Amino acid sequence: MFRSPSGGAVLIPAVQDGLERLLRTALPLSEQQGDVVFDAPTSTWSATVNRLTVNLFLYDVARSSLPARMEAPVRHADGTVARRRFPLPMVELSFLVSAWAGSTRDEHQLLGDVLTRLIAHPTVPAELAPAALASPVQLAIASDERNRPRDLWSSLGGQVRASFTLVATVAADAYPWQDAPTAVAGVEAALSPHVDGRR
Repeated sequence: MFRSPSGGAVLIPAVQDGLERLLRTALPLSEQQGDVVFDAPTSTWSATVNRLTVNLFLYDVARSSLPARMEAPVRHADGTVARRRFPLPMVELSFLVSAWAGSTRDEHQLLGDVLTRLIAHPTVPAELAPAALASPVQLAIASDERNRPRDLWSSLGGQVRASFTLVATVAADAYPWQDAPTAVAGVEAALSPHVDGRR
């Protein structure tokens, strides 16, 4: 599918949309039952929570060590071909995942359900992933020694809660599609008649 060069601007929101769709489908958690949010879980924010909520706070964005992704050229209906000039770099989005409910027991139950559903999905299923993304969204539960959850909660000004780190890895739509040169169909020799002046 051809994607606009502006697709990179929606990278993070598109990943978040895919994660919300996955959780709402896999838990399941309808909009009537609860929320899936990406707000910073500060003490001010937590004071406003009054129903089941899964919070995925994006706290770190970094380039992945995975190889850059080379996309195949795309042929349009009119016969023209578009291609990427360079492979797309992979980036990692790190989310602090926590659950909010009426009691600690309910929160732990919800957090456990979220954890097991995410472990069961190494990628966001294609039918739930926004078309604007340039690659599948790979998911992994990770241990972030550089940004430890305890330190994150302290920096947010809130009480330490049960939580885990989810890392979503996806290709950054960093380079636009460009029209590829028209392929040469073949070479024909052009011969001019030889005029011999001799009789």
